[in-house]
Amino acid sequence: MIWKILIVLLISMVPLIELRGAIPIAVGMDLGLPEWLVLIIAIIGNILPVPVIYFFARKVLEWGAKVKWKPLRQFCNFCLKKGQKGGEKLLKKAGKSGTYFALFLFVAVPIPGTGAWTGTLAASILNLDFKKTMLAISAGVLTAGLIMLAVSLGLFKLLFGI
Repeated sequence: MIWKILIVLLISMVPLIELRGAIPIAVGMDLGLPEWLVLIIAIIGNILPVPVIYFFARKVLEWGAKVKWKPLRQFCNFCLKKGQKGGEKLLKKAGKSGTYFALFLFVAVPIPGTGAWTGTLAASILNLDFKKTMLAISAGVLTAGLIMLAVSLGLFKLLFGI
Protein backbone atom coordinates (compact mmCIF):
# COMPACT_ATOMS: atom_id res chain seq x y z
CA MET A 1 0.00 0.00 0.00
CA ILE A 2 2.89 2.38 0.75
CA TRP A 3 4.07 2.11 -2.87
CA LYS A 4 0.64 3.05 -4.16
CA ILE A 5 0.58 6.08 -1.88
CA LEU A 6 4.09 7.05 -3.03
CA ILE A 7 3.00 6.82 -6.68
CA VAL A 8 0.18 9.31 -6.09
CA LEU A 9 2.38 11.55 -3.93
CA LEU A 10 5.27 11.69 -6.41
CA ILE A 11 3.10 12.20 -9.50
CA SER A 12 1.32 15.09 -7.78
CA MET A 13 4.69 16.75 -7.13
CA VAL A 14 5.72 16.78 -10.81
CA PRO A 15 5.51 20.22 -12.48
CA LEU A 16 2.70 20.62 -15.02
CA ILE A 17 1.21 17.23 -14.07
CA GLU A 18 0.55 17.91 -10.38
CA LEU A 19 -2.66 16.54 -8.89
CA ARG A 20 -4.41 17.24 -12.19
CA GLY A 21 -2.66 14.13 -13.45
CA ALA A 22 -2.15 12.21 -10.22
CA ILE A 23 -5.84 11.84 -9.38
CA PRO A 24 -7.03 10.57 -12.80
CA ILE A 25 -4.02 8.26 -13.01
CA ALA A 26 -4.72 6.83 -9.54
CA VAL A 27 -8.42 6.39 -10.30
CA GLY A 28 -7.74 5.01 -13.79
CA MET A 29 -5.12 2.56 -12.60
CA ASP A 30 -7.51 1.41 -9.87
CA LEU A 31 -4.77 1.34 -7.26
CA GLY A 32 -7.23 0.10 -4.68
CA LEU A 33 -6.88 3.23 -2.55
CA PRO A 34 -10.02 4.92 -1.27
CA GLU A 35 -10.81 8.03 -3.28
CA TRP A 36 -10.64 10.27 -0.20
CA LEU A 37 -7.09 9.01 0.43
CA VAL A 38 -6.07 9.63 -3.20
CA LEU A 39 -7.39 13.19 -2.86
CA ILE A 40 -5.55 13.87 0.43
CA ILE A 41 -2.25 12.39 -0.79
CA ALA A 42 -2.45 14.28 -4.10
CA ILE A 43 -3.17 17.56 -2.29
CA ILE A 44 -0.26 17.05 0.10
CA GLY A 45 2.05 16.13 -2.78
CA ASN A 46 0.99 19.17 -4.78
CA ILE A 47 1.45 21.59 -1.85
CA LEU A 48 4.77 20.19 -0.54
CA PRO A 49 6.95 21.86 -3.21
CA VAL A 50 5.24 25.27 -2.89
CA PRO A 51 7.53 26.77 -0.18
CA VAL A 52 10.63 25.52 -2.01
CA ILE A 53 9.38 27.02 -5.28
CA TYR A 54 8.48 30.30 -3.60
CA PHE A 55 11.84 30.79 -1.87
CA PHE A 56 14.31 29.13 -4.25
CA ALA A 57 12.96 28.62 -7.80
CA ARG A 58 13.35 32.24 -8.83
CA LYS A 59 16.94 32.34 -7.55
CA VAL A 60 17.82 29.10 -9.34
CA LEU A 61 16.18 30.28 -12.56
CA GLU A 62 17.94 33.65 -12.42
CA TRP A 63 21.25 31.84 -11.90
CA GLY A 64 20.46 29.42 -14.75
CA ALA A 65 19.59 32.29 -17.07
CA LYS A 66 23.22 33.41 -16.84
CA VAL A 67 25.02 30.10 -17.43
CA LYS A 68 26.99 29.42 -20.58
CA TRP A 69 25.21 26.16 -21.48
CA LYS A 70 22.60 27.34 -23.96
CA PRO A 71 19.85 24.70 -23.35
CA LEU A 72 19.79 25.42 -19.61
CA ARG A 73 19.93 29.17 -20.18
CA GLN A 74 17.02 28.99 -22.66
CA PHE A 75 14.94 26.83 -20.31
CA CYS A 76 15.52 29.15 -17.35
CA ASN A 77 14.71 32.23 -19.43
CA PHE A 78 11.53 30.53 -20.67
CA CYS A 79 10.42 29.77 -17.10
CA LEU A 80 11.20 33.29 -15.90
CA LYS A 81 9.32 34.85 -18.80
CA LYS A 82 6.35 32.52 -18.27
CA GLY A 83 6.26 33.37 -14.56
CA GLN A 84 6.62 37.10 -15.23
CA LYS A 85 3.98 37.04 -17.96
CA GLY A 86 1.59 35.04 -15.78
CA GLY A 87 2.16 37.38 -12.85
CA GLU A 88 1.63 40.52 -14.90
CA LYS A 89 -1.52 39.05 -16.44
CA LEU A 90 -2.76 38.16 -12.96
CA LEU A 91 -2.14 41.69 -11.64
CA LYS A 92 -3.67 43.31 -14.71
CA LYS A 93 -6.88 41.31 -14.45
CA ALA A 94 -7.26 41.35 -10.68
CA GLY A 95 -5.68 44.60 -9.61
CA LYS A 96 -3.68 44.73 -6.40
CA SER A 97 -6.70 44.12 -4.14
CA GLY A 98 -7.87 40.94 -5.91
CA THR A 99 -4.44 39.44 -6.52
CA TYR A 100 -4.74 36.57 -4.06
CA PHE A 101 -8.26 35.66 -5.17
CA ALA A 102 -7.03 35.65 -8.77
CA LEU A 103 -4.10 33.48 -7.70
CA PHE A 104 -6.56 31.08 -6.06
CA LEU A 105 -8.63 30.93 -9.27
CA PHE A 106 -5.52 30.45 -11.41
CA VAL A 107 -4.55 27.39 -9.37
CA ALA A 108 -8.11 26.10 -8.85
CA VAL A 109 -9.06 25.84 -12.52
CA PRO A 110 -7.52 22.56 -13.66
CA ILE A 111 -6.32 23.40 -17.15
CA PRO A 112 -2.83 22.90 -18.59
CA GLY A 113 -0.34 25.61 -17.65
CA THR A 114 -2.10 26.59 -14.45
CA GLY A 115 -1.41 25.08 -11.07
CA ALA A 116 0.59 25.38 -7.91
CA TRP A 117 4.00 25.42 -9.60
CA THR A 118 3.20 28.19 -12.07
CA GLY A 119 1.12 30.16 -9.57
CA THR A 120 3.84 30.01 -6.93
CA LEU A 121 6.53 31.01 -9.40
CA ALA A 122 4.43 33.99 -10.48
CA ALA A 123 3.83 34.95 -6.82
CA SER A 124 7.55 34.71 -6.13
CA ILE A 125 8.46 36.84 -9.13
CA LEU A 126 5.87 39.42 -8.05
CA ASN A 127 7.16 39.35 -4.46
CA LEU A 128 3.70 38.57 -3.08
CA ASP A 129 3.28 37.90 0.64
CA PHE A 130 4.29 34.29 1.44
CA LYS A 131 1.49 33.51 3.92
CA LYS A 132 -1.25 34.89 1.68
CA THR A 133 0.30 33.10 -1.28
CA MET A 134 0.30 29.81 0.65
CA LEU A 135 -3.36 30.25 1.58
CA ALA A 136 -4.41 31.10 -1.98
CA ILE A 137 -2.37 28.27 -3.51
CA SER A 138 -3.55 25.73 -0.92
CA ALA A 139 -7.20 26.66 -1.42
CA GLY A 140 -6.70 26.47 -5.18
CA VAL A 141 -5.07 23.04 -4.95
CA LEU A 142 -7.92 21.77 -2.77
CA THR A 143 -10.50 23.07 -5.24
CA ALA A 144 -8.65 21.65 -8.25
CA GLY A 145 -8.34 18.33 -6.43
CA LEU A 146 -12.08 18.16 -5.78
CA ILE A 147 -12.81 19.03 -9.41
CA MET A 148 -10.37 16.42 -10.72
CA LEU A 149 -11.72 13.75 -8.39
CA ALA A 150 -15.28 14.50 -9.48
CA VAL A 151 -14.29 14.39 -13.14
CA SER A 152 -12.25 11.22 -12.63
CA LEU A 153 -15.16 9.48 -10.92
CA GLY A 154 -17.55 10.57 -13.64
CA LEU A 155 -19.74 12.63 -11.36
CA PHE A 156 -20.21 15.33 -13.96
CA LYS A 157 -21.51 12.71 -16.37
CA LEU A 158 -23.79 11.32 -13.72
CA LEU A 159 -25.11 14.70 -12.55
CA PHE A 160 -25.27 16.67 -15.76
CA GLY A 161 -25.35 14.05 -18.50
CA ILE A 162 -22.12 15.46 -19.95
